[in-house]
Amino acid sequence: MKEKVVLAYSGGLDTTAIIPWLKENFDYEVICCCVDCGQGEELDGLEERALASGASKLYIEDITDDFCDNYIVPCVKAGAIYENKYLLGTSMARPGIAKALVKVAKLEGATAICHGATGKGNDQIRFELGIKALAPEIKIIAPWRMTDVWTMESRQDEIDYVHAHGIDLPFDASHSYSRDRNLWHISHEGLELEDPTVEPNYDDLLVLSVSPQKAPDKATEVTMTFEAGVPKSVNGVEMKVSNIIRTLNKLGGENGIGIVDIVENRVVGMKSRGVYETPGGTILMEAIAQLEELVLDRDIYAAKKDLGNKLAQVVYEGKWFTPLTDSIIAFVNEADKYVTGEVKFKLYKGNIIKAGTTSPYSLYSEDLASFTTGELYDHHDAEGFINLFGLSLKVRALKMQEIEKNK
Repeated sequence: MKEKVVLAYSGGLDTTAIIPWLKENFDYEVICCCVDCGQGEELDGLEERALASGASKLYIEDITDDFCDNYIVPCVKAGAIYENKYLLGTSMARPGIAKALVKVAKLEGATAICHGATGKGNDQIRFELGIKALAPEIKIIAPWRMTDVWTMESRQDEIDYVHAHGIDLPFDASHSYSRDRNLWHISHEGLELEDPTVEPNYDDLLVLSVSPQKAPDKATEVTMTFEAGVPKSVNGVEMKVSNIIRTLNKLGGENGIGIVDIVENRVVGMKSRGVYETPGGTILMEAIAQLEELVLDRDIYAAKKDLGNKLAQVVYEGKWFTPLTDSIIAFVNEADKYVTGEVKFKLYKGNIIKAGTTSPYSLYSEDLASFTTGELYDHHDAEGFINLFGLSLKVRALKMQEIEKNK
């Protein structure tokens, strides 16, 4: 009986070419597994394509709600944003995909898992760290790093290889962006984006959104509610998180929200340039931040900001299944226990404009914040506070004066 390998299958040219390559070079039985994270119509026709390419079976594992509830929500609550711009759309999905691949591999009794990530990117790290954490006994095959066996160097090489194996599939060598899509975002790399001096061709590039210049001249009003940091409703309609993201994607996309052009630092050390569309995610991040600034005290707010940055780095590097990630999420869940309330804002030409925030746990006190004197604050108390708060400054200044005088 042949050994089985589970291939992380997207239906694109790379993973289609890998199917006959695995059979030819390793004599594996190839089990394809496509993990659905909400990428929509990209799943159409996958089974026929996989079987036509030589796979014995295709699994389509729908993890969309798991992705939203157990990966996106913790990152949203933490405010995890990589290098101040990237909302981790690809990074958050990879551990869930790795988990699904391991599940199928164990179900099929497979000895290996194969992925089509390149040797230059982040995804090879994310997939493999996830697999190692969940199933260290399973072998990992990464064709693009096996240059002694994987001899294809271009898209045309892959097309020629597929055709030589009698596989007639709708691929050509025409140029296109390299994209990754799920419910949270879509990323774009390649073509003019490889030159950071060149402006993106947004008219050709954008999929989920319009550019801010082409957005309506009228603002869109949105109201959201949260309970303990978890989004619960949009415009008065309660929904599960995945449907909230779908709704916000539509509203945000129509108003040019969440388009980011970034040169980021990859884990392997190089810089890469990409454009991310995250319309719903950008709104969700801004909405919870609007509520948190009303509810969280100063120390928790500061600590949470630091840990959010740390979580962004950890997730970006593929270290989801680690004690550190679990610990940060536990802290964030405790910190956001009272992040409950209603957030109103307007979407207008790429901007998210506050329109009012309310919470039963608000720490904002009009009596304290007002310029009028209230019962809770005595202006005279500030003098003693400043004297103590600035004592070290004053002592140092006096010492420096003494040293200067004695020169």
